Amino acid sequence: MHPLLNIAVRAARRAGAIINRASLDRTQLDVRAKRANDFVTQVDRAAEAAVIDVIRQAHPDHAFLAEESGASAGALSEYRWIIDPLDGTTNFIHGFPQYCVSIAVQHRGATVHGVIYDPTRNELFTASKGSGAFLDDRRIRVGKCAQLSEALVGTGFPFKELSRADLYLRQMKELMRGSAGIRRAGAAALDLAYVAAGRLDAFWEMGLAPWDMAAGALMIQEAGGLVGDLAGEASYLENGDIAAATPKVFPQLLAALKA
Repeated sequence: MHPLLNIAVRAARRAGAIINRASLDRTQLDVRAKRANDFVTQVDRAAEAAVIDVIRQAHPDHAFLAEESGASAGALSEYRWIIDPLDGTTNFIHGFPQYCVSIAVQHRGATVHGVIYDPTRNELFTASKGSGAFLDDRRIRVGKCAQLSEALVGTGFPFKELSRADLYLRQMKELMRGSAGIRRAGAAALDLAYVAAGRLDAFWEMGLAPWDMAAGALMIQEAGGLVGDLAGEASYLENGDIAAATPKVFPQLLAALKA
């Protein structure tokens, strides 16, 4: 395992331990709204602080982009860590066991390592550029699905961009007709890991942040899948819209979304 990936794994597990302890008594949660339908708790902040602490102990000169604390510059700016300490906060608040820690490492703007840790199932998804994707110690590949009509498709509601709700509903209607089924579990990073592991055949969502996508997108690519924005281009981290699928389903997914 690459040393940077090893650090990311340690950081994710430490954050996961904080999340698991807090899940034992959710009555103590201090829930605050960042904006409509978007919440943060003291657990998000504590988990993020733990992740950054682990990384800074090893690399104090690296830069960060984290969901709760934002961007911070580093003396060695060619490395940047993209962190979502608790993707699926709303699920966590309600005890719905679908949330995760997501950590990605970029080198000169390219994502080179990714970790997604599901503390409820103790499942660790990892990937390094050029070295494949893994679930725990087992190499994973995207599914073999070749037809959108046979695909199980993950999605997420554009709850931060309700102005695009009509567009999303049209897309969902098209995919309801054209796929084997749609699932919306509420943690985009974990959905992307599921595409990499073959549990979902495709995924799309609009209005995401880089920390929702960076680690999972690398995993899908390393698992043999395709990732792009809704036009199939590589600008998903910039514009927040992402589509991912098995190689043969990907163009069919893009065509359905355009329709």
